[in-house]
Amino acid sequence: MSIDLDDHNHQSASGGAIVPDRLWVRRKMSIWLVAALVVGVVLGGFGVSVLRDSREERERNASVSLVAFPASAGSLGSDIPGVLQMDGQLAVVNAGPAPITVRSTTGQGPGALVRDTGKSRVVRPGGTGWIDVKLRLECATAFGSEPLSMRFSIETADRQIREVGYPIALMGSEWQSGAEPACAHYREMEKRGGQR
Repeated sequence: MSIDLDDHNHQSASGGAIVPDRLWVRRKMSIWLVAALVVGVVLGGFGVSVLRDSREERERNASVSLVAFPASAGSLGSDIPGVLQMDGQLAVVNAGPAPITVRSTTGQGPGALVRDTGKSRVVRPGGTGWIDVKLRLECATAFGSEPLSMRFSIETADRQIREVGYPIALMGSEWQSGAEPACAHYREMEKRGGQR
């Protein structure tokens, strides 16, 4: 009986070579998996950041913050004693972070009616838009302590239409200054003859 030592050594050597190859393949796969995981985390973080920035930009473009006040009074007339028809301007300050377009403006309160003349105005952030308006003011009641409730139709930077309310004070305003001579004349006429 003879034992072939070469054959045994050959099997041992080839069996031993398979184990390191498998370990090398496993290590390579582990490295690829770790690399894929790292890339996924980086891309995921980038994606979340982009989505957050996009959401913040949408919110910024959709937000409306404004301040309004009577800016000037122009020509006036009257068909009814004590009731004035006036041209004027309303100043609208864009206190928001994105440009807005003021599409329409209306206001109504005790003895006062305001409406725009139909011209839209684009107002940049921090800027002021001058809105031409028509006023109907009753001398007896328009300039009380109650503010005039104004409604604005605003187109935001994301092309959405928003309705925004803002109260403005008529007492002590440019509009009252413009109306006061005519109202004083009306009050004087009332005193003299009770004419209304």
